Amino acid sequence: MKKVLVTTVLLIGMMGFSQRGQHFNSEQRGMKDMTPEQIAILKTKKMTLALDLSTAQQKEIQKLNLENAKERKALMLERKVKKEKAEESKPSADERFDFQNERLDRMIVQKGKMKQILSEEQFQKWERANHHHRNHRKDGKRVHDSGKRHGK
Repeated sequence: MKKVLVTTVLLIGMMGFSQRGQHFNSEQRGMKDMTPEQIAILKTKKMTLALDLSTAQQKEIQKLNLENAKERKALMLERKVKKEKAEESKPSADERFDFQNERLDRMIVQKGKMKQILSEEQFQKWERANHHHRNHRKDGKRVHDSGKRHGK
């Protein structure tokens, strides 16, 4: 009887854990099939709700989001093609460095553009939201500036 109870508890726990990943990442999975224009519109509307953007700000943010969405789609297609061709199993250290360096450069440019478009209060709110978003990994575990995870 004890063994059946322990087995049941373990199975229920494993099922709950496996479904957690599906729920957590559902928004990003749905966006994979959308066009860059659709992604830009949705992202702009979410930012409008969060930051109370004016009409002029919405137009500027929309352009910026469209540029970013097109760039992300192009990078995603490029990675997909490389993966299908199986040119290499893992990128070299130099390639990883180049990719991270380019990504950080894009983030710096993005931050500068946002600072020009948004008011000081809106910009601070946007930065807090971005900081919060970046500190949560895809698997749902929080990572703080120190790099330590909760619960471990």
